Amino acid sequence: MPSSGRTARTVRHVRLPAVETFGIATVSTPIGELVVVSSEEGLARVAFAAVEEVRGEQYRAWGGGSAAEQIGEYFAGERREFDLALDWRHARGFYGSVQRALCDVGFGETVSYAELAARVGRPKAVRAAGTACALNPLPIVVPCHRVLRSDGSLGGYRGGTQAKEFLLELEAGENETGTRRRVLQ
Repeated sequence: MPSSGRTARTVRHVRLPAVETFGIATVSTPIGELVVVSSEEGLARVAFAAVEEVRGEQYRAWGGGSAAEQIGEYFAGERREFDLALDWRHARGFYGSVQRALCDVGFGETVSYAELAARVGRPKAVRAAGTACALNPLPIVVPCHRVLRSDGSLGGYRGGTQAKEFLLELEAGENETGTRRRVLQ
């Protein structure tokens, strides 16, 4: 069991297309190991090592470059936004629109799944917006953890709800009473 206290989950296998060589690196974070994958286009995948296994013959060892560095800075409280080329080739249609819209949800802010659906012009597609968040290939960098249910509760998260809670607390900080601040727009 990971030291973060998450419960065991089924490991999901992610296979990336074999049309190019990907760089792969592991980054240690307070919420567990992250697998960072780069393509010729940019950052292609951020996976939670405890719940996802990224595999394929097309990987080469990679130090993680600026992606690993920026993720480290984020967890150290030194970075509020990422300045990375992102590989959006697999983010198409409605899901791609939602995933791109996530980039507009700023550090320390939260939105509801309903608000996110409305932002991409499909206010009735709340569940589909949730699915787009669940399928986000770049969690943390593309901040799906900043999306909450309309009642303010956490909802799901690929890395586990404890990881989502940690990320929200990291960004929101604590107020003088020691309780987390949340802002629903």
